[in-house]
Amino acid sequence: MASSDFFAYFADYFGERWESLLPALRGEIVYETIQHPGREPYYLDEASAFAARSLGVKPGMNVLDMCAAPGGKTLVLANALAGSGSLQSNDRSPDRRLRLQHNVENTLPQELAAVVKVSGYDGVRFGMYRKNEFDRILLDAPCSSERHVMESEKYLAEWSPKRIAHIAITQGALLASAVDALKPGGQMIYSTCALTQAENDEVVRKILKKRKGKVRVLPLSPEIAGTDVTEFGLQMLPDRCGGRGPIYCAKLEKLTSEE
Repeated sequence: MASSDFFAYFADYFGERWESLLPALRGEIVYETIQHPGREPYYLDEASAFAARSLGVKPGMNVLDMCAAPGGKTLVLANALAGSGSLQSNDRSPDRRLRLQHNVENTLPQELAAVVKVSGYDGVRFGMYRKNEFDRILLDAPCSSERHVMESEKYLAEWSPKRIAHIAITQGALLASAVDALKPGGQMIYSTCALTQAENDEVVRKILKKRKGKVRVLPLSPEIAGTDVTEFGLQMLPDRCGGRGPIYCAKLEKLTSEE
């Protein structure tokens, strides 16, 4: 498929907004710096940092970062734990897991890194083997990542609308696994850097149907000016959020049997 098909698809999807969104996606990203004295700094898109903080992690919690590499959101979560509790930072890709391990070891002081365990499991399997276990789960799901696709002629040539539908199936399986691994009363963030609602609100809509009566959506308050409020969450796109994003996030809570 020609790269022109990619741009035509999103021009149709966003309409007039694409004229301002396209150059913003090609522009500079606004970063938050994560740094501790004597350690390497890590630069994380401010929208991504917002998604991680929205999980509401507190010291002592048992937390899972299901698809954690390269590790920016893991660093935010580890800082929130403040050395108390546990954080399983998981990624099934060996290469990405090496970057994750490097960033944990070189950015965090030892007392914060001590609660982090890096693992390489398939995220879809957590729900089968770790049921009702975690207080908080961050699922920053693999997605179409259009901002990165645009930078590569190879990825542009491989792109098609069918890819969006295929990825959304995997996202749904990961989200179902995360809900099953969450404790009753526990909360999770589902996030992506995808542009279309097929990978965002629609994935949440399907889990509300698939796990009907077991999970509900919690409100999120936008902190970044220009954030779009969607049916189930928030989307931050760089044309209206000053270079931040794209990031979508929704917050879910697993219901107790009484509810």
